[in-house]
Amino acid sequence: METQETPSQHPTGPAAEATTAAGAASPGTAGAPSDAADDPAQVAGSPVGALVPAAGVALAADDDATLAVDASAARPLVLVMHASVGSGHRSAAEAVAQAFELLRDDPAAAERFGGAFPEDLEVRVLDILDYGRVAIDGNATASMFTGFTRPIYDLTWRYTLTGRLLWGGGTIWVHAMFPRFTEYVRAERPVAVVATHITAANVAVGARMLTGQDFPIVCVPTDYEVEGMWPHRKADLFCVANEYMAETLRPRGVPEERIRITGIPTRPAFGEEYDRAAVRAELGLPAGKRLVLALAGAHLPRPYVHFREALDKLLPYLHSFDDLHLAVIAGKDPAYAEHLRRQCEDYGLSNVTVFEYVDGIASLMAASDLIICKSGGLTVTECLCARVPMVLMGRAYGQENANVRMLTASGAALHVTTARELLDTLRHIDAHPASTDAMLINASFLRKPNAAVDIAQATWELAESDEAPDARTRRKRFIDFYWGRKPAHIR
Repeated sequence: METQETPSQHPTGPAAEATTAAGAASPGTAGAPSDAADDPAQVAGSPVGALVPAAGVALAADDDATLAVDASAARPLVLVMHASVGSGHRSAAEAVAQAFELLRDDPAAAERFGGAFPEDLEVRVLDILDYGRVAIDGNATASMFTGFTRPIYDLTWRYTLTGRLLWGGGTIWVHAMFPRFTEYVRAERPVAVVATHITAANVAVGARMLTGQDFPIVCVPTDYEVEGMWPHRKADLFCVANEYMAETLRPRGVPEERIRITGIPTRPAFGEEYDRAAVRAELGLPAGKRLVLALAGAHLPRPYVHFREALDKLLPYLHSFDDLHLAVIAGKDPAYAEHLRRQCEDYGLSNVTVFEYVDGIASLMAASDLIICKSGGLTVTECLCARVPMVLMGRAYGQENANVRMLTASGAALHVTTARELLDTLRHIDAHPASTDAMLINASFLRKPNAAVDIAQATWELAESDEAPDARTRRKRFIDFYWGRKPAHIR
């Protein structure tokens, strides 16, 4: 998989880091927020290499310069686009790109999943923020929606305003901020675009309008609800996590044939089977105790302030748990890891292990009996795929609130907001270990470990289709807001 660098004005930036979001913080990695700023843990093992220009493409430094491409280098190209707002969107994009490459390169996998892709298919993962007219720090922008501003974000995210006031897709974004991406599309002529972030989807729609090309655009929301600023009328397909999300799209005028329930894409490692005893032995964790994994590392630490405070308040009570061992992932935050170790030493705790970065976070999650985490979309999806019950910690806003509502309503997770609630929940589980079995059974209805492959196949079906696209998805507009019907899910 090749990650395409953007014009030289932005040789570095959020997307230039070869880090991958996992649903949990890896010891040593700031557990990257799998969602817009709130999912824990970035994980090692990112398949993305150094950011280098594609063969045949000359990158110009001037904002208005176009990208020259060798016409002889024609090949089917799929762009998988994200925005570096947190790391969950990138993690999902990389999972989809890996699925494309798997079906292209592995005949056995192609046969198992129902069809191979062309041998010369090229897949590029792009961060749309690298193509902006001005530099945009997506992580800094995401941090604006934490702290005291979060209730405002909650009001505007989905239910009150954008539940009915919807964005239909237009060229305004491209005209205002992303003209270089239009020129990139004009030169490269992709056969399909997959977008795991709203901004990426809207910019792709605008570029398609302005260049007059005819490639499908597939939207992949990475939470368990669909925010109102996705290009509902202009996208060719929405790949969503479950029927709960499909119910949201229908009142917004998205036809049934443009909705597919695939699940949220995660890396294959989270769906694999592991030898739990071997994983614990390798990491020095006890084999005979209930292992509780707390994902406290974060690419953006600010949303984790209250989460970490709750863990600090929990530590003094861990003496009372004879059969429980707590493993805390601090991520790429050695100061926080050292703080936890000092706390454990002061309290004389022997049933706590503090990790920084852990390379095999998926195996550690699978070896755990319970995970305490925030409610970011990628984080909870990775827990579902790893078959581990969850306790979602902290007050939730915006997309995280939608995640909490869906998971708790399904009986697939518990939600606590204070350290006292967390302690009571652990005591209940310690006294009644079978209480987590029901969560696993309910979560099995939501598990879709092959989501990335299903999205790749659905995208390629559209790219190869001879059917004329819906004219409404190709209609050119500068700006297009519309008023939808009553949302399926309201507070």
